[in-house]
Amino acid sequence: MTVNLQKGQRVDLTKGNTGLNKIRVGLGWDPVQQKSSGGLFGGLFGGGGSKGANVDCDASVILLKGDHLSSKQDVIYFGNLSGANGAVTHSGDNLTGAGEGDDEQVVIELKSIPAEYNRLIFVVNIYQAAQRQQHFGMIHNAFIRLVDVSTNEQLLKYNLTENYSDQTTLITGEIYRHENDWKFAAIGTGTKDNSLGEVIQKYQA
Repeated sequence: MTVNLQKGQRVDLTKGNTGLNKIRVGLGWDPVQQKSSGGLFGGLFGGGGSKGANVDCDASVILLKGDHLSSKQDVIYFGNLSGANGAVTHSGDNLTGAGEGDDEQVVIELKSIPAEYNRLIFVVNIYQAAQRQQHFGMIHNAFIRLVDVSTNEQLLKYNLTENYSDQTTLITGEIYRHENDWKFAAIGTGTKDNSLGEVIQKYQA
């Protein structure tokens, strides 16, 4: 049964479920439908109706050792699709966010993550946000969810429902070690970082 989380909630993943290993982390979002008026200009440029904002969001995972980022190779995104000795793999880039379901996915083998890694931070940022004058007020239905790959059962889902206008990056959640187990925390924090590079600076030692 799916656990629906609120901001700030934490949940055990492996405690009491020692067989859990391979999980799929799905991140999704949709462009807000923008109304265009009819009349003269509406007729000249396609008539009435609605159109989606062309916002290119990118999902990334920042792998931390001792709560710090020690190498750029530990940033998993569309330009570096695998890390932690292959225990974390990214599905690749999605340019539009159109359609239902996950827009980008990350597959994680929990038992294969090297012991020195203690936190996996899941980030969604807008590509070239400053240049395109875009922000997360132009996006809705953002979520992060975890699925057990072996059973295809959705374990949990966190819908990011706050108003993130003027924010260009979302720290959606994190998977972290607690003693010998893994847990998930729903974070849902927006920032004004204009690139993934600005985000990862905050985690560098």
